[in-house]
Amino acid sequence: MLRTSLQTLKSLPIITKQQTRRFTKNSVVMEAQNDKVYVQYNHTDSCKFSRWTARESFQFMYARPWQEVVDFYSKSVNGKLPLLELFGTQAHDVHGDDKIEEVSNETGFLEGVSNVDKSGRWARVTFKIVLSYHGGSFDGWQKQPGLNTVQGLVEKSLGRFVDEKKAQQLKEKCKPLEGCALVAGRTDKGVSALQQVCSFYTWRKDVKPHEIEDAINDVAPGKIRVESISEVSRAFHPNFSAKWRRYLYIFPLNEGDIENFTSHENCENQRNECGELASEENIENSIISDEDELEGAKKPRSFSVCRVNQLLQQLEGKLLSYKMFARDTKASRNVGPPTECFLYHARATETRLPSPDHEKGIRVMCVELVANRFLRKMVRVLVATSVREAAAGAQEDALLKLMDATCRRATAPPAPPDGLCLVDVGYTEFDPRNCLIP
Repeated sequence: MLRTSLQTLKSLPIITKQQTRRFTKNSVVMEAQNDKVYVQYNHTDSCKFSRWTARESFQFMYARPWQEVVDFYSKSVNGKLPLLELFGTQAHDVHGDDKIEEVSNETGFLEGVSNVDKSGRWARVTFKIVLSYHGGSFDGWQKQPGLNTVQGLVEKSLGRFVDEKKAQQLKEKCKPLEGCALVAGRTDKGVSALQQVCSFYTWRKDVKPHEIEDAINDVAPGKIRVESISEVSRAFHPNFSAKWRRYLYIFPLNEGDIENFTSHENCENQRNECGELASEENIENSIISDEDELEGAKKPRSFSVCRVNQLLQQLEGKLLSYKMFARDTKASRNVGPPTECFLYHARATETRLPSPDHEKGIRVMCVELVANRFLRKMVRVLVATSVREAAAGAQEDALLKLMDATCRRATAPPAPPDGLCLVDVGYTEFDPRNCLIP
């Protein structure tokens, strides 16, 4: 027994004093990391005590009748309720199917490439497909195992149109017979689209556009629909060929006792000093109240749509890095050109959403953003941060100042995806006259 114990002691490693200090130091570091407290970003302006925390902002954004917005988008996708009815006569007509066809013809001759007398990879036929789908019915665009995604359903329906060589390759790899659909921009779970653009190519010459349209429309009736489909040049790419994207965010407002709409005259009368409110007469017409209780008893529970519009307009016509307004991006894409976006149009207005349960419709704030590109969850973070800054009484350049922040906790958590919709994608130069919100 004694001999066995001695052998066991000899087999144990000898720990020096230096190793002991190293182990002690590592233990202290690990304990410090476990005890690390992630405090809210420390804003330095005079509105920091009025600004909501991340939790308060989250509660304010989600405590709303979002089902009304979801139902509206569902009707728009099915063609039962046009989007322009939301804005009435104040909105300019965005391009319709006739202009989409015209764009398709232009993109059909990109780079001066002809479709005549070509062979090999140049002989393939490319189709431009414009889709509308209801975001609440899918788990986003990107195909993922075990999830009901738009890309998964579209590519499954395109499987019958792939050429024999591609079908044989998929069979040898034990993969399902599916086509490959490229898209102008991936949308998150819950985000709808009225004119999403994707493309599909095949070497088969007998495929007709109406056949592809019927196949996609039959895969999920009432949830996804083909708006238009046309044959374009092989040089067309729905993402790289696009020059701008238009998003619309519908933010439902709590009715309360306020019935009047926000007017531009009242907006001009509001004071610009941080933290100050307008007169009682202007507040009655231009401030939107929220009945939900927030954690901070002294913090404001209302915001002005006019102030949100002023904050967003400061971003127009500028090439800026929106890395502070992005989420879920790779570290390699957090600096430099990958984070830079150019906003052509950024506006907010108040209107009423048609609803069968309300005679006048529910009051909503609509935010229209048009840019050459968007980062992940950028629109939702911009909307939530704009509302937060407007409620805190921040200056008009508050969003511009946040561009220089070093921590993403300086911006608000993303707004709910239910209110976001990809309206359309443009392949010609953006015309500021074609806007939903002037």
